[in-house]
Amino acid sequence: MGKIAVRIKDIAAKANVSVGTVDRVLHNRGRVSEEVRQKVLLMMKELDYEPNMIARTLGSNRTYHLAAIQPDHTLDPYWHAPWEGIEKAARELKQYGITLTVYSYELTQVGSFRAQAEAATQSQPDGILIAPLFYRESLEFFERWQQLDIPYVLFNTYIAEVPALSYVGQDSYQSGFLAGKLVQVGQAGPGTFVIAHVAEDIANSVHITQKERGFRDYFAQLATAPESLGLEAAPHQSQYTILSVDLPQPADPLFARQLSRLLDEEATELKGIFVSTSKAFEIAPYLQAYRREDIRLVGYDLLEKNLHFLNEGIIDFLINQNPKKQGYRGLYALADLLVFKKEVALVKYLPLDIITKENLQYYIAK
Repeated sequence: MGKIAVRIKDIAAKANVSVGTVDRVLHNRGRVSEEVRQKVLLMMKELDYEPNMIARTLGSNRTYHLAAIQPDHTLDPYWHAPWEGIEKAARELKQYGITLTVYSYELTQVGSFRAQAEAATQSQPDGILIAPLFYRESLEFFERWQQLDIPYVLFNTYIAEVPALSYVGQDSYQSGFLAGKLVQVGQAGPGTFVIAHVAEDIANSVHITQKERGFRDYFAQLATAPESLGLEAAPHQSQYTILSVDLPQPADPLFARQLSRLLDEEATELKGIFVSTSKAFEIAPYLQAYRREDIRLVGYDLLEKNLHFLNEGIIDFLINQNPKKQGYRGLYALADLLVFKKEVALVKYLPLDIITKENLQYYIAK
């Protein structure tokens, strides 16, 4: 049975006051004695009254302009999903007086990020949603927004030391730790495991360094305290070798040379590769060409090319970062603060979904 809506007139009757008095208490306007105010509030609590937020916001005639800063979704397929989530939230929130401008920057161009973040700042928005992939440059803008009293929400990349309104996304460290387990569990004997960074500025990318730290910590814990992972001590546990490889853009000839050298030199000991971004599909063809499908490959995100190699059995696991939900919930966090006057959680971690070809069908939108 559904919950029965409580009306203002119900509260007035219960408190033995006029509807106008209840309205003044609700909106904190007009003169009401403290005794009457407390009586009305008590009746509201007893009746479990919930204000009609839609009516309240529609009646306020207040408009809010929000800005979203993220990489250009037309240049990298990963960023299409958060863009879709942001756009979906903006359509839903339009009825509450919210307008949105998206400022897209080139993923590999720090100058592009600066220009778009500056344009967003100059628009004097009521709130900003941002994927702060360039750590150092983002800090400069965070300081300015704090001075301007502009609330901002982070998604994709969590920066713990800044006073953001909220962060929506995955726990990057924990996802790296999980990747370590996925790439190693069930593997016999000692071996080499590679963390592959594809076209990333590692020194300026907090989320990537956190993933690598989590990955390395899994193997450190495996060597020193396997029981904490629910595993028994085994021979060779301390003989795992972890390599970090920084690869250029896949179109760069050096990309193929580095991967070929890795597979040539490390082939006998190489047990697994963890790709720290959504670009596992760039590594998969090389494993096919070298007939090394036995090397476990773990990456991120349900991109079409990743799904192809997952179904082919070249990619073993994908960790779904829920990018659409990151964008959607990120924009709603600003709306919760500005429009609905709700308390906003400082951190909203999304689940670490482990995707295999056996359960993929349940994650693909029909």
